[in-house]
Amino acid sequence: MCGIVGLHLREPSLYPQLGALLTDMLGQMCDRGPDSAGMAIYGDKAWSKVGESTVSLLDCPVPATELAATLSASLDTTVTGFDLDPTTILHGVVGAADLATAVRSVVPSARVIGFGDDLTVLKGVGNPIDLANRFGLPSASGWQGVAHTRMATESAVTAEGSHPFSVGPDQCLVHNGSFSNHMSIKHQLERDGVAFDSANDTEVGARFVAKQLAEGVDLEKALLMLNETFDGFYTLLVSTADSFAVVRDAISCKPAVIAETDQWVAMASEYRALANLPGVDNARIFEPEPEEVYVWHR
Repeated sequence: MCGIVGLHLREPSLYPQLGALLTDMLGQMCDRGPDSAGMAIYGDKAWSKVGESTVSLLDCPVPATELAATLSASLDTTVTGFDLDPTTILHGVVGAADLATAVRSVVPSARVIGFGDDLTVLKGVGNPIDLANRFGLPSASGWQGVAHTRMATESAVTAEGSHPFSVGPDQCLVHNGSFSNHMSIKHQLERDGVAFDSANDTEVGARFVAKQLAEGVDLEKALLMLNETFDGFYTLLVSTADSFAVVRDAISCKPAVIAETDQWVAMASEYRALANLPGVDNARIFEPEPEEVYVWHR
């Protein structure tokens, strides 16, 4: 079933409340996906240090401080890190892609689950609200966040199978539904040189979008191309360093509702996740139309 929530803040005075607002939204969706959860925050100054890149890892075999010391020596720059079990967060004054590449070289068994200049991704198995509180999400600040509660259908219940899938710099994709032709698309992407980390169908969608963005396609066009290429039933929320986008398939049987005010834009699988947002009584509330791409920019 799965549950999606996302919040894009337009009003800077609300930035300190991002984590608390997103935690409340996520808590309303726990019954839609009790298996595992993931969340991504843009702009928290502790999780994504200003002037440094950030890499998020799963299942790192060594403590963050030890890994950071090794990376500092190999990159000839200072790398710092901390553990939020099972996620490890690393920061460095080096390009995000370069830091992620160095991590893969030093700890190839660890899974890079997010990288960028403004993004931190956290994932885990278990009750979503318990995970959010353990990670410290209620105290997070920033300008944009997405989160997902998962009920596994296409792959095993693991932290790496939880959403969001973040496979491009400062990019995230969360998904309610399933792609029916993802294997054929995956094989084509592999022939084009794209590598995969999991057997999850959502990763195929994320890799497809990331490839289009890397080739210079804008986000709206990338999602229109996804609609033309993928079969199945799906609602997607896609975020980048400056954008927040929603798209559904042609049938649109997977629920979604959007609310918009001058201060924020929010999306969730059900209205109850939006009901406590400040000023929601005056929001424009609507259900996204089939195959129409909705994009908001920072």
